[in-house]
Amino acid sequence: MKITPQTLLIPLFVATFGALACEEKKSENLAPVASALEPAKPAAPQSVSFSVDAASSKVAFLMEAPVEKISGDVPGSLEGELFVDLGDLTKSTGLVKVDLDKLTLYQEKRDDEKGQFGERKKNDMQNQHARTWLEISSDTPEETKQLNRFAEFRIARLEAPSQTDIRTLMGNERTVTATAIGDFRLHGRKSEKRAKLEMVFQFAGDKPTSIRIRTVEPLLIGLEEFDVRPREAFGKLAQKTLSAFGSKVAQTAPLQIEFTANAK
Repeated sequence: MKITPQTLLIPLFVATFGALACEEKKSENLAPVASALEPAKPAAPQSVSFSVDAASSKVAFLMEAPVEKISGDVPGSLEGELFVDLGDLTKSTGLVKVDLDKLTLYQEKRDDEKGQFGERKKNDMQNQHARTWLEISSDTPEETKQLNRFAEFRIARLEAPSQTDIRTLMGNERTVTATAIGDFRLHGRKSEKRAKLEMVFQFAGDKPTSIRIRTVEPLLIGLEEFDVRPREAFGKLAQKTLSAFGSKVAQTAPLQIEFTANAK
């Protein structure tokens, strides 16, 4: 076979186009880049405004992999505002934010898939790694850290409520279910998500005083979707990819949320 300059260039072309194809595949899995979500606005003039009580809020997830469970707690971290149309719940809107600075991770480990999981423990190194992956670690520039610090869910509407007009229900406590639909933003990227909610309205006579809200089904947050992946430091990706962790790290965080919002 005759060696020519053109022949020598073939491996370079193959490597280049192969890398581009991998990059294109990776970008297909990523949610679009987004800045902080805009504050919610009432969809109807008669909407009642409710403010999230941060102290009552509970945000948690449990990522289950074959040999390791990683759970996260973010207590007292939720803030935001809801605009609820009592006559037509489908027109309700809102924006809630989770302060990831308050995130604490715990792990349960076992030697193999047949063994028993050990006790739930906090691992300081794992918590540091999580902050580096989310780019909110101490070496992150302050402007970037503040952009990544909050996970946000902007509710555009409620779908399929069990009761559309809450005013037709009786009593001081009125329970409905509905699916919240809107944009979820994490680590500078956003994607539309759905969350099935239970909403327990407290009334004093015909006036609403508060709502207790909890997710009936978790929001499924994919790590790859939001570019949450191994990093050695800010701006420096680790050589080990997320898939390389195999049975140790799950790829999805099922997010559970519970909070009370008080009528203004």
